Amino acid sequence: MRQTYRVLASAIAVLVVVQAMMMVWAIAGLFTWIDDGNTLDKSVVEGWSDEPPTFDGAFGHFIHAFINGTLLIPLCGLLLLIVSFFAKVPRGVALAGLIVVLIVIQYLAGFFAEPGMPYLGLVHGLNAFILFGLALFASKSAKEAGMAPQAAPTAAM
Repeated sequence: MRQTYRVLASAIAVLVVVQAMMMVWAIAGLFTWIDDGNTLDKSVVEGWSDEPPTFDGAFGHFIHAFINGTLLIPLCGLLLLIVSFFAKVPRGVALAGLIVVLIVIQYLAGFFAEPGMPYLGLVHGLNAFILFGLALFASKSAKEAGMAPQAAPTAAM
């Protein structure tokens, strides 16, 4: 179970990196699309779900917002919390619980940043770094717990 804990914590860290990569890909593609003479206005954004954008990198936004941000990272966080009760990682439950809290904050900051609270994008970006670091720390804690020497059972005479 300790290895599962480690893999899930590492997966969260990797998925946070993928999140950043997908967002930069999407924004770079959007700027290139605009440089090509297209215009991003309210009608384009409102029609996004009916007529998805076709610029290179547009799929990065979908991966960031839905596949990773709404599905994979929360799922890994929930599984990590469940596994933490059985993994025997020092402070493992607390770390997993904090990771879940950071995932909830991340989701809410991203969700509410769009409708009129863009400053939450700052929280979203900073929280991603904190989540990344904590996930790596949890993974390292699981690795170190697995390497700790076990006390040899004493034989009764």
